Amino acid sequence: MVLRFIIHLLAAFILTFLAGKFVLPLLKRLKARQVEREEGLESHKKKTGTPTMGGIMFLLVFALMTIAEAGIYRAAIPVIIGTLGFGAVGFADDYIKVVMKRNLGLRAWQKLLLQLGVSLIVIWSISTFTEVGFDMLIPFSSLVTPDGAGIYVNAGIFTVPFLVFVFLGTTNGSNFTDGLDGLLTSVTIVIAIFIGIISSALAINITMASAVMTGALFGFLVYNHHPAKVFMGDTGSLALGGFAATSMIMLKMPLFLIFMGVIYFAEVLSVIIQVLYFKATKGKRFFKMAPIHHHFELMGWSEVKVVVVFTLVTAAGCLLTLVLI
Repeated sequence: MVLRFIIHLLAAFILTFLAGKFVLPLLKRLKARQVEREEGLESHKKKTGTPTMGGIMFLLVFALMTIAEAGIYRAAIPVIIGTLGFGAVGFADDYIKVVMKRNLGLRAWQKLLLQLGVSLIVIWSISTFTEVGFDMLIPFSSLVTPDGAGIYVNAGIFTVPFLVFVFLGTTNGSNFTDGLDGLLTSVTIVIAIFIGIISSALAINITMASAVMTGALFGFLVYNHHPAKVFMGDTGSLALGGFAATSMIMLKMPLFLIFMGVIYFAEVLSVIIQVLYFKATKGKRFFKMAPIHHHFELMGWSEVKVVVVFTLVTAAGCLLTLVLI
């Protein structure tokens, strides 16, 4: 199992690295370039013109390798659908914004509706292609059960609404995290490795899908580390949220997303707090800027420091999750 994991990881890394040699020039020809907001950080304005939609690089490799083995690793089918489905929503948004030059991209209600549709399709695929079910392990419950197996609950008629909430929260959290060179890539590499370890221990066959995602993200990081040669765009950020959410539902651990995906949720929560506080105080800000990674930048942290610290926090969240199960 370990050898196969490493082989899949290395193959995905090499293929993504090679894909970048073709995709990056294509994005430049399409003039699919990042445009920084006028009200954004001054240090970020130099990023204007950097190619975006680079998530295509690792999604192509992920699709190629996982679909080819879907017959062997049938449990990975929902993960494939979740990753590529949310990636397609992000691609549509990116394409409208950066290729068709319509700054707003998909309207908020259109994006929400599409995300809702993909969420329901993934939930359907889990019930159709797997025998996993929708029971959920309660955090900390393994500490109070004699055998340490923990307590599982089923939300009954609230299962679908809750899982849709999980998908929307995770995908939008990963989307907000994608604001610094290599940040979302680095954070999700840790999450993907964690998913591989847990799925292997629980004998749920999504281990190879996590290996492919890990290797593909390492390959993408070659181009995405500071100073970034390419950004993943919504194409990549929504796909990674879909990957994490679907995988954790498959592992019966969506309630643990708040620990292992702590950065995702800190990012989206910081935006919610900022908006509510701004409205309640008629113009005052709780953070210097939201999402929260910009707050730390304005405190004097470099991009690299933010990425390193946030990645270590994610690793700590994953280790805590291992302890709790």
